[in-house]
Amino acid sequence: MVHTPHPFCGLHWTHSKSVSQWRDEGRIAVWLHVPILQSSLVAVAASQGFAFHHAEQGSSTLTLWLGEGPSRLPGFATHQLGVAGAVLDESTGKVLVVQDRNKTINAWKFPGGLSNPGEDIGDTAVREVFEETGIKSEFKSILSIRQQHKHPGAFGKSDMYIICRMEPSSFHISFCQHECLRCEWMDLEELARTENATPITSNVAKLLLFGYREGFDRIDITMREFPAVYTGLFYKLYHRELPEPYRNMT
Repeated sequence: MVHTPHPFCGLHWTHSKSVSQWRDEGRIAVWLHVPILQSSLVAVAASQGFAFHHAEQGSSTLTLWLGEGPSRLPGFATHQLGVAGAVLDESTGKVLVVQDRNKTINAWKFPGGLSNPGEDIGDTAVREVFEETGIKSEFKSILSIRQQHKHPGAFGKSDMYIICRMEPSSFHISFCQHECLRCEWMDLEELARTENATPITSNVAKLLLFGYREGFDRIDITMREFPAVYTGLFYKLYHRELPEPYRNMT
């Protein structure tokens, strides 16, 4: 497989010659990165069989499959990731909720939004909670994961929506007027019972209430960090907490 940003330059016959040369060399695929200011090259590449793979702010990437049969190249990202924070004040049993300003139905929900590239789940929850409500909080665990395909808000792609359990370190609300219509600390049991909440909020509120009463260890999906097989990189593994004897098995 050849990965080159500038395989096309010069006259049209050169483009055809390049493709023929790659075939003769036994290449099975070509990835072509085209900077946005050189987008005129896209039409030239398409005439040689290239197709779009994905685009970002400053460039597009095209591919050409030269191997036998259908292309076996991996597709681009198929999901977007949203993260919300269920911020529970354990001293009062109240949880932080908002109503979106730009929704047709103003139901109560947990503050949250889309994760930025390279941003960890817990960091997204901390950032989104603060941006929407002015409340500082700490990530404690994952409570739930929702998967929805053909999501209208994800350009028809699939959507993963994660709700995290958060612990507040501040309590004075200063919510974003542009995003939120209302924001308040609501009794957790009231949120679990109200009909004026989104379905996912209602279900997670009941789960959180169970953990609040019976112990968070019964609902938490916690995080541990491990070194990846790639040198210098790390990953975060989320799972139910293991008992000590199992965690330290050798």
